[in-house]
Amino acid sequence: MQVQPIPGLDDGANDIRLMTAKIVSEDIIPAEPVLYKGGEEGKAKRREISRKVKDQGLWAPHLPEEYGGMGIGFLKHAYMNEILAWSPFSARLFGVVAPNSGNQKILLKYGTPAQKKKWLEPLVAGDIESCFSMTEPDQPGSDPYAIQTRAVKDGDHWVINGHKWFTSNGRNADIAIVMCRTEQADGKGGVKDKMTQIIVPMDTPGVNIIRSVPVWGHSGGDHCEIRYENVRVPAENQLGRTGTGHQAAQDRLGEGRVFHCMNSIGQMWRAFDLMCKRAVSRDVHGGKLETKQFAQGMIADSYMDIQAARLMTIHCANKMEAGHDPRADISAIKVFVPAAFTRVVDRAIQIHGALGVSGDTPLAGMYLGARTLRIADGPDEVHRIVIAKSVLKCYHEGMSWDFGV
Repeated sequence: MQVQPIPGLDDGANDIRLMTAKIVSEDIIPAEPVLYKGGEEGKAKRREISRKVKDQGLWAPHLPEEYGGMGIGFLKHAYMNEILAWSPFSARLFGVVAPNSGNQKILLKYGTPAQKKKWLEPLVAGDIESCFSMTEPDQPGSDPYAIQTRAVKDGDHWVINGHKWFTSNGRNADIAIVMCRTEQADGKGGVKDKMTQIIVPMDTPGVNIIRSVPVWGHSGGDHCEIRYENVRVPAENQLGRTGTGHQAAQDRLGEGRVFHCMNSIGQMWRAFDLMCKRAVSRDVHGGKLETKQFAQGMIADSYMDIQAARLMTIHCANKMEAGHDPRADISAIKVFVPAAFTRVVDRAIQIHGALGVSGDTPLAGMYLGARTLRIADGPDEVHRIVIAKSVLKCYHEGMSWDFGV
């Protein structure tokens, strides 16, 4: 991996990128065979690399310094994510692995001092694991208001009943943050539904893990299907005010979509790197693969896809950092980047031939991940609607779209 300072980016952000790239390229990528293998040797290597990350002050870029993080803010974290994505092991080794990282941010913003002491601090320390339980098998994931899991107040407790799936990290988790439909007096003698997030310890009676949902034909993963059956937790486990659950989810997803896209771009760069190295080294039909115009076309198209995706994502991140309305741009990168990611990895696989679909390169995993991203965090079709409505709203209000931001 060769990373150069970006002209115009402040020195602090460039330093973080270069330091991160050094560890990823010199420590993590060479250790991938051991890390994939796991066992005691893999665990020892993980501890060794994580210690080095902490010693260099690169641990937990998403957290403030008071909780042991870097405190670098959203934009620098986004740039760092592009580098981390070169290896599937980097995020955990840098202390920023989902869903724990997202849950930590939600606990930081919405948690009470007691909740932070009880759950956030051990989560940051790595003493406990967490999961985020929102998606339901019988409701469209693109409509968060369709959630049917219900929490009803009973004295000083919430009683939760519902059916969730794709609860990532569910089997390893000690606590779940569960998105529930709650009731609140509407001031007119009736009630209205609100979305509220509630912390549920996974050993609470009634939390029943049905199975690990097979993904792309692979069973035994950690995307769990869970039934919450009369799960009783203290009212003090509620995160934030009643009804703030939807906003909390949007807080998590907005930045998260930018991080996903920067992560995708980092993986695209690695796929591109592998493709080019293959092209200059592989002999085929009387010459190197790089001399074949089909291969040259794939390299050129991939370069354009990566640069377009990267510029779109950085533009969106800058817009968010400046406080402008980013909704159309978030949706735009959410549609464009995974599609570009799919195209780039597909070409890299083609250049590698049979090797590309084997487990000897990371390309097959990248390909499945890229396709999944067209559904995760909202399907393409919903985001296209958001883009169109955002643009047309300006014209209905007698304005043109602001092309300068």
